[in-house]
Amino acid sequence: MSIDSHRTSYDEGHALFRRVIRRFLNEHLVPNIERWEELGVPDRSFWRQAGAAGILGVFVPEEYGGPGGDFLYRVLLAEELGYCPAGSSVGGSLEIDQMAAYILAVGTEEQKRKWLPAIVSGEVILAIAMTEPNAGSDLQAIRTKAVHDGEDYIINGTKTYITSGAIADLILVACKTDPTKGAAGISMIMVEADTVGFSRGKPLKKMGMKASDTTELFFVDVRVPRTNILGEEGAGFKLMMSELPKERYNIAARALGTAYAAYEITLGFVKDRTAFGKKIFDFQNTQFVLADIKTDLAVGTAFFDSCLSEMAAGIFDNERSAMAKLWLTEMEARVVDQCVQLHGGAGYMDEYPISKLYTAARIHRIYGGTSEIMRMAIGRTL
Repeated sequence: MSIDSHRTSYDEGHALFRRVIRRFLNEHLVPNIERWEELGVPDRSFWRQAGAAGILGVFVPEEYGGPGGDFLYRVLLAEELGYCPAGSSVGGSLEIDQMAAYILAVGTEEQKRKWLPAIVSGEVILAIAMTEPNAGSDLQAIRTKAVHDGEDYIINGTKTYITSGAIADLILVACKTDPTKGAAGISMIMVEADTVGFSRGKPLKKMGMKASDTTELFFVDVRVPRTNILGEEGAGFKLMMSELPKERYNIAARALGTAYAAYEITLGFVKDRTAFGKKIFDFQNTQFVLADIKTDLAVGTAFFDSCLSEMAAGIFDNERSAMAKLWLTEMEARVVDQCVQLHGGAGYMDEYPISKLYTAARIHRIYGGTSEIMRMAIGRTL
């Protein structure tokens, strides 16, 4: 039983792409991960290497520099980043290319031609700034404002927990352009990192994903042309909500990959490790735990593959994506915790890959909407 066996929603092209990702991570990420975890961020060359390998912006059409693949290629990248213990440490940064979908969806022709080829090549690193100190899942509560001043916007506010914020060249910023209109007063505005008045805080130290930088961003009288708005004014909240199902499916895919990796790593560990004169695998309790995990993986894979079939048909349902994120991340948490337990004290040591998987997995039930928010989204359909 492996993550790439009997996956009927993926075709031969997807299978080839999985091998490309796996080879790229083994050649360019694994040898550098310890150094990048110490630095808190990969070298910028890593993005250019990823672009050269063809794994960034895989959904971007050829006319904008991309390969023009379907969304399942993007899901595969998430699966493989979860499956590779080193990928679990850096994946949040590498996956930020998904936000190019915002530009592709509503950007002007000029915006698409200016930014998408550079994002696909890895020359431009993208970040999206939604979360604020007082606004997490409740995006309508954001306080960052963008006010008109002639042909410009002037932006003031603070964002926090921003993936790739420390190194991003282009930031998509959720702003209030009309505070009187609630969700209809939120717009998405693009800010280039060299704009006067924009600054970054120190990278935040995290429990896991230590090679994926996360930081605060500050906007003090940041002046940008009104042509930097993404889509129509007041349509930012709708845009964010329309892209959330894709983000949640990506997190679900990452959770599935992490759970498979934890299972395979632990199976090898218990078959090698001896206690009380026999292999840990030979204890009935060990086999019962692994049997439950294998069953969880089979159920999770079957459900997620049914979601993949819908994605392939262009269906991105909010309820289904919430179900996928909820169930797969909760399943991942159970699996990884049980696998750490089967490792004993070794599972608590950073030098063992199960430790990286454990700490990285914890964020999956939080970002992209907490498990509680997923239940609320599902509850609205009852």
